[in-house]
Amino acid sequence: MNAIEGAIERIDLAVGEGDAARRIAVEHRPGRAPGLFWLAGYRSDMAGSKAMTLDRYGAENGRAVTRFDYSGHGVSGGDFDKGTITRWLEEARAVFELTAGEQILVGSSMGGWIALLLARALLKDGQRRLKGIVLIAPAADMTEELMKKEFSPRQMEDLVNNGYVDRPSQYSDEPYRITRALIEDGRHHLMLGGVIETGCPVTILQGGQDPDVPQEHAIRLTTHLLHDPVTLTLIPDGDHRLSREEDLKRLTDAIAHLIEG
Repeated sequence: MNAIEGAIERIDLAVGEGDAARRIAVEHRPGRAPGLFWLAGYRSDMAGSKAMTLDRYGAENGRAVTRFDYSGHGVSGGDFDKGTITRWLEEARAVFELTAGEQILVGSSMGGWIALLLARALLKDGQRRLKGIVLIAPAADMTEELMKKEFSPRQMEDLVNNGYVDRPSQYSDEPYRITRALIEDGRHHLMLGGVIETGCPVTILQGGQDPDVPQEHAIRLTTHLLHDPVTLTLIPDGDHRLSREEDLKRLTDAIAHLIEG
């Protein structure tokens, strides 16, 4: 075990009750504030290159880092097919309550949407612990804007009759399963119809060659962030993952800028 692994605290967090109970795997690196709080994308986990880049940055700079897997993802419990934005947001909020002091939310793809929802919930509760937010290809309102609108008539029929749609993935040999519950639940969390309040500076990193979250979507998001400082960096040759060495450097630079700001 190396020094980076050795400092990590592993937590098994219980979320929900009864039939909705699930165990959430959390990895927390102790350190000073502002801490870094990772929110992964749809079908991604806390062991990916961006998440581990955050952990390494925390180890090298003495910063707290909190990572976790949503239910049905990675090493957490729960059934992926029961996953909804409501459930995954509830889990994110429960894990966030384990942190102390100021935090920087770092959300990738769907994690960007959940980061914005979490920021809104914290503001509503009077918690002003966010130093900033970094969004990587943020998939705000993805269920409506980036999933449902792309369904063919046959896929819409499958969604209604079978309760799910299986779509090919360029990131896995297995197709992505999108459930009717996920789509219907997502309507309760749509953000692009009004002003989005975060209470902190927001940095967006967006690839120009992203097939999953077009750059127009990120630009549209900025038009709803009316009261908070927003920096949008468009990376012309960047893909959806933004996991190249130069992309990861942009990520850590963005974090450093928020810390110093």
